[in-house]
Amino acid sequence: MARKFIKRFIPSSATIKEHPSLRFLGKLLHDPNLFHLNRHSVSVAFFVGIFVAFIPIPFQMPVAACGALLFRCNLPISVALVWITNPLTMPPIYFACYQLGRWMLQLEPSSINVEFTLEWISNKLILIWEPLLLGCLTCGLVFGALGYLVMRYFWRWQVIQTWEKRKKRRAARQRLIAKHLIEENDHPHKKH
Repeated sequence: MARKFIKRFIPSSATIKEHPSLRFLGKLLHDPNLFHLNRHSVSVAFFVGIFVAFIPIPFQMPVAACGALLFRCNLPISVALVWITNPLTMPPIYFACYQLGRWMLQLEPSSINVEFTLEWISNKLILIWEPLLLGCLTCGLVFGALGYLVMRYFWRWQVIQTWEKRKKRRAARQRLIAKHLIEENDHPHKKH
């Protein structure tokens, strides 16, 4: 079932509760509803986690945790999905978001050499923040919505598959019982 599949990949509630960047939430993390795995909580968590992953801010995990609290969805999934943007994936993702935002605002391409230094960020970010933010918000909304829809359909598909397997097992069991009854009627019990 989808629940078993997802459970293999998400951090445990203990791991989440002990994570240093989430300690500020204190007793709020002890709400068992934040750790339920059902179609609604998982789908909404995919939206929250993916959306926050695209927002170019530091401390995405606490932001995703607050989103999970706000939207009452699965907190471990929301927090884990922010790692879509990690040190390896951030440059291409944010560059693509910038290009999308630039295209949406109909801006000419700029010839800014990107450097990951504090000096560059403080000097050049003012030139690119609008297209970057627009592109990031757009991608976050689009990919978050896709994640939401995919998880809802995946969950439904898993439930249907489980029901089909149950029906097949039940039908096989009924055929076996019927076959056994027919054999008993054809061959009455012999006295010993």
